[in-house]
Amino acid sequence: MHEALFYEKKENGVHCHLCPHHCRLQSGETGLCGVRREESGRLYALNYGVCAAMATDPIEKKPLYHFFPGSDIFSIGTVGCNLDCGFCQNWQLARGHRQGENVPIVPDRIAAMLEKQKGPHNIGVAYTYSEPGMWYEFVSDTARLVRDKGFKNVLVTNGYLNIEPLKKLLPFLDALNIDVKAFSDEYYRQNCRGRLDPVLRYVETAAREAHVELTYLVVPTLNDSREEVRSFAAWVAAINPSIPVHFSRYYPQHRFTLPSTPVELMAELSKTAREHLHYVYIGNVPGSDSAHTYCPACGKAQAGRDGYRTRLLLCGDSCANCGRKSDFIMN
Repeated sequence: MHEALFYEKKENGVHCHLCPHHCRLQSGETGLCGVRREESGRLYALNYGVCAAMATDPIEKKPLYHFFPGSDIFSIGTVGCNLDCGFCQNWQLARGHRQGENVPIVPDRIAAMLEKQKGPHNIGVAYTYSEPGMWYEFVSDTARLVRDKGFKNVLVTNGYLNIEPLKKLLPFLDALNIDVKAFSDEYYRQNCRGRLDPVLRYVETAAREAHVELTYLVVPTLNDSREEVRSFAAWVAAINPSIPVHFSRYYPQHRFTLPSTPVELMAELSKTAREHLHYVYIGNVPGSDSAHTYCPACGKAQAGRDGYRTRLLLCGDSCANCGRKSDFIMN
């Protein structure tokens, strides 16, 4: 076990300050995340150095469409999550129920593995699969080493973290894909065991320091109204209208048995979001033209995508048709 950060000792245990749940723990209790436990008046991260999944992925799989498009990234993840979403697609990892052996790993080994994989298409590490915010100590230690080696750090996250820990980590992060589950506090409370406002503050803070893209899983009848999506898009545009938003099609998973989101509805909601945003994509709908990138100025294609393969259609770093500088990060 590894002693955790962001907690204070209390007379009868500890008070965790990593995430908005602010768990108060005593007598060997474990937090809502399942991976932070009180022992003898201290808080320990049970998953430090516990790797439950690793793979080399296209960056587009995170999904990040505007951050080094066409590159690969080494993806690692652990167990544990501080939300409990009924539709979670990685619930075995999130709830720590994965079958098979977890791999012990240290930050030095991650940095060494990257050095061996050095090449023009391998840009760094993505902390993903379960919730990397609950792997905080390991991610923080590893991200520093990865940055020192000249590689990038990417976080794929639910954004349910307190602002102080986020600010401590942001100097070592290059890009984030953040899930905004809905634009409704009621939805978060009923379906995710969380609240909306901390996620909004997380997005606003991260967008000031790093490249940010957002994912919104459209669940039919629950967060699919045009009014809600329009409000969500207007909020994103107030931060930066060039933040890419990925509307992802829901499929029945975990505890949710609702039918899959209609493709026609996905198209309608993406059109609604484009009233405010420059870049709106549809995910989990193979073959959709909404996976391509179009110039906000002239409407011509800047990138074409077939699955996770990206073909840039630029002149240097600008639109080949009108010359507007692209919003891709490529160096």
